[in-house]
Amino acid sequence: MGEPDGLERLWTPWRMAYVQSGDSSAEPVGCPFCVAPDNDVHGLVVARGDLVYAVLNRFPYNPGHLLICPYRHVADYTDIDVAETAELAAFTQTAMRVIRKVSSPHGFNLGINQGGVAGAGIAGHLHQHIVPRWGGDANFMPVIGRTKTLPQLLTDTRDLLSAAWPA
Repeated sequence: MGEPDGLERLWTPWRMAYVQSGDSSAEPVGCPFCVAPDNDVHGLVVARGDLVYAVLNRFPYNPGHLLICPYRHVADYTDIDVAETAELAAFTQTAMRVIRKVSSPHGFNLGINQGGVAGAGIAGHLHQHIVPRWGGDANFMPVIGRTKTLPQLLTDTRDLLSAAWPA
C-alpha cells in the first residue's frame, strides 16, 4: 500500500521490551546543565538571564554552537512555564544576532531534541540548540573521515560571544 520508500524492514518484536523500559528523562547525578552555571568560564556560559542561560556546546557541530537551557532541571518542553518559554525564545533571537555579528554564518539550525530516542544526549534537562551554518561546512571530513575540524578553542569562542552579548 502507498508509495514504496526504498527501505527494507526487519521485524524485531522482541525489542519492544527495550523500547518500553526505563525512564529516558532521568539524568544521573551531576547533570552538566545544572552545574555549568556554577562557573562561567569553565562551564562555557556565554550569557545569563533570569530563567535561562546560553552555554557553548562542549561537542559542537560547528563553531559557535550554543545551547539555551533553563536553570530549572526540567526534561520536557511542555513542562516549562510561560516565563521560561518567553525567555528561551528571546535568548534564541539574541544568540542568533550575536553569532551573526561575531562570525557571519550563512544560516542556522535551531532545534530541541526531545527525549533520548529523538537524539537528546542529555534528555533529562531541556536545551535548545543554535547551530550556525556556512556553505560547505559539511565537507568530506565529517562525512567520510568522521572528523570535525574546529578552527577555534571553545574558551576563545565563549569569550567572543560573551563580549558581544548585549548587557
